[in-house]
This record gives sequence, C-alpha cells and structure tokens, in this order.
Amino acid sequence: MKIFGSDNSELMAVSAIERNGNELVLKGKIFGAMPMLAKVRPEEARAALRLLDCKTVIFLLSLLFRPSSKKPKN
Repeated sequence: MKIFGSDNSELMAVSAIERNGNELVLKGKIFGAMPMLAKVRPEEARAALRLLDCKTVIFLLSLLFRPSSKKPKN
C-alpha cells in the first residue's frame, strides 16, 4: 500500500501491517528510502474512528471496489 501527498509524490510505502500485543504495527519506507516502524495504540485507533462520519465510512467501504483514477484531481 502506498500513501501519497497532495502533489502525488509517494510519502510512504507500507510493506506490512501486523499485530504486536495490543498495538497495530505498520512497517514500510518513508520517501522510498528510510525504513520506518509505526505503532498505533488502541486509544489512537479509537480517536481515529471518532473522526469518521457515516458518509466517510460508506466511502471507505466502497473504495475497495472503485477503479483506480488515471488523472490526479487537484
């Protein structure tokens, strides 16, 4: 999975998402060079869920079935 910035440059390439105890661990590289290990704690995951409204949850579920866009929208 890749995460892109507003200028469509690659910010992070996630190579693995794993569980480590009560934490979610994301392994990857930032800017294609620096290895990184990010941890998401349960309280932070709950805080992230509070940021989502109903429309965004439906969009996230439908995102899995949408085609990739060829042109970036600015």
